[in-house]
Amino acid sequence: MPDVEFRYLLLGCLAIALLVAAFTDIRRRQIDNWLNAAIAASAPLFWWASGLALWPDVAWQLGVAAITFAGLAVLFAIRAMGGGDVKLLTALALWIQPVWFMRLLVVMALVGGVLTLVLGAWHVARRQRSKLAIPYGVAISTAGLWVLASQYLPAFQSPAASAGIG
Repeated sequence: MPDVEFRYLLLGCLAIALLVAAFTDIRRRQIDNWLNAAIAASAPLFWWASGLALWPDVAWQLGVAAITFAGLAVLFAIRAMGGGDVKLLTALALWIQPVWFMRLLVVMALVGGVLTLVLGAWHVARRQRSKLAIPYGVAISTAGLWVLASQYLPAFQSPAASAGIG
């Protein structure tokens, strides 16, 4: 039996964790392992509160997370992405339904592109010669918060989403 109040409590905690991830990534260019572990470890509670069945619902969540980790581990290996970013996206894949996770990736890419352009321009304007470091956790967190608002907050839902379509 889905527990709506507990589910919203967990979603609130996830939103706070995403804000913490964004702020620590801005400040230190690092997303702590304890934060990513807490997000991943609390996903089964969310599955239970949402009434997900082990098959196929939880299996899909685990499969998408495994694929996400494998793909992003390659980007980490070639130094195109930070380890904290890889772990944060993998942990989010445990929470967010596959269709919404794909939407998260699109929004993340768009926000990350804008963030890169803005920080790149700022870097050039200040005539810095050091390597540009983009706090991509900000883009991941922004996209995650957008998905949470779009999927779970009734005020932000479209009529199709409210009816369970899409």
